[in-house]
Amino acid sequence: MTAFTAVIQLGAIAAVIVHFRGDISRLVAAWIGGILRPARRSDFDYRMAWYVIFGSIPIAVVGLLGKNVISGSLRSLWVIAAALIGWSFVMSRAEGRGRQRRGEAQLTRRDVMVVGVVQCIALIPGVSRSGATISAGLFRDLDRTTATRLSFLLAIPALTAAGAYEAVSEMSSISATVGWGSTVVGTAVSGIVAYVAISWLLHLVVRHPITIFVGYRVALGVVLAAALAVAYVR
Repeated sequence: MTAFTAVIQLGAIAAVIVHFRGDISRLVAAWIGGILRPARRSDFDYRMAWYVIFGSIPIAVVGLLGKNVISGSLRSLWVIAAALIGWSFVMSRAEGRGRQRRGEAQLTRRDVMVVGVVQCIALIPGVSRSGATISAGLFRDLDRTTATRLSFLLAIPALTAAGAYEAVSEMSSISATVGWGSTVVGTAVSGIVAYVAISWLLHLVVRHPITIFVGYRVALGVVLAAALAVAYVR
């Protein structure tokens, strides 16, 4: 199931790529142009491309080194319940403390590295990768729109690498259990839902604080913990 959930996220990543295709093309062109022509290295897009690369390094290292723990003991439903509730308080704190005084043009390498390191916490099921990275951005005083856009840009290398790695390394396991037919369907559904969700979320965060997600996260965590306590689920 760990491999299955990682692979179907390729659909969500495809949706992110399609939605941000203009930004991605611009960043790639600026990055290549900056490497070939030093005069272009002062462009913000060139720096932003490097920011995405730098910000993706922590989760690549932690994900590889901690693979056995992530796919093992951290898959406990008790861990998920605790993460749902615990990180909700972090999201509330981030929204309350974040001054949101800086936009994308004021991003620094430190901002991106902090968000990239916090992204590693999302390897704990129940934390929410978007919730973790957006919260980190808010703590760095980025506005919600900038924090959300950065969150999605950092998702592309992280989730693409995870999905591709699991697809290759767990190919036989997926074939023997869930099956590739179901995996393909799941990936397609993931992509469709993600594309709609991205457009909705980007509009939502401009007008509303991320604390609107706290209520359902806490409720779900409490219900899950109660179900585990009475052995309704295991």
